[in-house]
Amino acid sequence: MAPPSATHPDHETPSTKAPLEPGLTEAQAKVQMPRFPGPPKFTDKHEEREYLKGRLAAALRIFGKYGFDEGVAGHITIRDPVDPTTFWVNPFGVSFSLMKRSDLIQVDHAGTVIAGGEVRLLNSAAFMIHSAIHKARPDVLCAAHSHSIYGRAFCALGRELDIITQDACAFHNDHALYTTFNGIVLAEHEGRDIAAALGPRKAALLQNHGLLTVGQSVESAVFWFLSLEKCCQAQLMADAAAGGRGGATIKVGDEEAAYTYKTIGSELAGWFSAKPTFDVLAKETGEEYLL
Repeated sequence: MAPPSATHPDHETPSTKAPLEPGLTEAQAKVQMPRFPGPPKFTDKHEEREYLKGRLAAALRIFGKYGFDEGVAGHITIRDPVDPTTFWVNPFGVSFSLMKRSDLIQVDHAGTVIAGGEVRLLNSAAFMIHSAIHKARPDVLCAAHSHSIYGRAFCALGRELDIITQDACAFHNDHALYTTFNGIVLAEHEGRDIAAALGPRKAALLQNHGLLTVGQSVESAVFWFLSLEKCCQAQLMADAAAGGRGGATIKVGDEEAAYTYKTIGSELAGWFSAKPTFDVLAKETGEEYLL
């Protein structure tokens, strides 16, 4: 199934009423705020499963395109809509950039591969982290983790993100820092600890490790990862530039950050922001990932 179009009326949902921009009347705001589309709705759970698996395969290719693959590290999962006690994940050792829907594997919460492609190797760290998150967060459809270069560099600092840009406002009071590193996550308790540190938030910085993002859609989880990676890059650069001049970066105020978060930090904003990236991938690959 092709990705839903931003102009397709079948997927349009009324936007929630946002605060007015300073100086704008309500009539002016109505002119400037379009009706945004949203994720497609399904009555058939098996049809929804196939759609989501296609989006997951696309998400993995996007990670490959952005260079978030290194060796065999990294994983993205989706909760299965037919059996929500299971999830789908990329098989261990298959390139992100070559991923197809038929390659994905289905895993139960005992760590058993129960369905999927020819390669049925399960990354143990993927299971420990993602099974714990899917258990702890019934609202989460998708969770994404990879060893991106700026994310893991920033995670070596042992600190939360500073809100220094408009884009960083999407993570205002909505990201966590996990401060323990015990090597590769092969223990069940560490997966639970990561899920506990994440709490109700959309993202976590795993110290000495990398980034983790979640969403109620594949698209939002992917966009939060892409955006958080760039926020880490921006802060590393800004901190270095400010330090070189003997100063410090200018932070966005809490009130302004909270106001901006309402517009760019919502679940729908994450889904819609990712849509162009998924559309471009579909065009570039001829939707080969749906095979």
